[in-house]
Amino acid sequence: MSGNGNAAATAEENGSKMRVIRVGTRKSQLARIQTDSVVAMLKALYPGLQFEIIAMSTTGDKILDTALSKIGEKSLFTKELEYALEKNEVDLVVHSLKDLPTMLPPGFTIGAICKRENPCDAVVFHPKFVGKTLETLPEKSTVGTSSLRRAAQLQRKFPHLEFKSIRGNLNTRLRKLDEQHEFSAIILAVAGLQRMGWQNRVGQILHPEECMYAVGQEGGCSVPVAVHTVMKDGQLYLTGGVWSLDGSDSMQETMQATIHVPAQYEDGPEDDPQLVGITARNIPRGAQLAAENLGISLANLLLNKGAKNILDVARQLNDVH
Repeated sequence: MSGNGNAAATAEENGSKMRVIRVGTRKSQLARIQTDSVVAMLKALYPGLQFEIIAMSTTGDKILDTALSKIGEKSLFTKELEYALEKNEVDLVVHSLKDLPTMLPPGFTIGAICKRENPCDAVVFHPKFVGKTLETLPEKSTVGTSSLRRAAQLQRKFPHLEFKSIRGNLNTRLRKLDEQHEFSAIILAVAGLQRMGWQNRVGQILHPEECMYAVGQEGGCSVPVAVHTVMKDGQLYLTGGVWSLDGSDSMQETMQATIHVPAQYEDGPEDDPQLVGITARNIPRGAQLAAENLGISLANLLLNKGAKNILDVARQLNDVH
């Protein structure tokens, strides 16, 4: 790395221009924090490059009076950034994996995934309920969440509570919670609160047995589907579940697969670097396929047991309400 650094210094001294990489991001504070941390990592790896951050608003940022699941638009938080990438206005974009559509547009790939943060959800309480848990909140307390996945699971687990949509970025949601008396608590991702430096607002962390998370904290907010994964002794355990909107009907299954990743691995000449939209040159093809097949097998198992009916009804009810 020091060789690169010296070369960059010399290039600058000679007045030649450093190559600039344009990085697209959403305008929200959390998106900027996440992008800044990615750019810092890239700078450390490529000291000979310059990075310019280009922030833009997306459809999801602009439509704030409608539940995410009702807007009926895929790529809510990514489409404008995808256009910019397509038109070569930016070289790469930084997203939360959960905001990406399940199928990426042609010609796009996920080039890197950062080390996983805590994937769980957290409960942030109104100041007068600090010290409570969802279980001990008063009967008929209103809890805010933008996600059908969270609402369906928590409705089943805590039937004495009422769940209502809340929109806006993290700052807006916390302000709504603290300054208005509509919500007793709101549900937010632990990772987002940590990145914003607001760990002190976490009143309760929801473990997977209470609320499983979105796929890769991915998969969108409009379908009550969730997962929990554990890697142990070379085995990948995947638990998946689907819920009806009110949580009354649900189905969960767990499957496992052996994932073998040798300590040193390099792509062979025949390896296609892209699989399910991800380019991961440092992970063996066999390990990637095993993980993908595990997901497909679990999805098929759930569908064969009747998950499709639960999801069809959930979609119809969501469209009606």
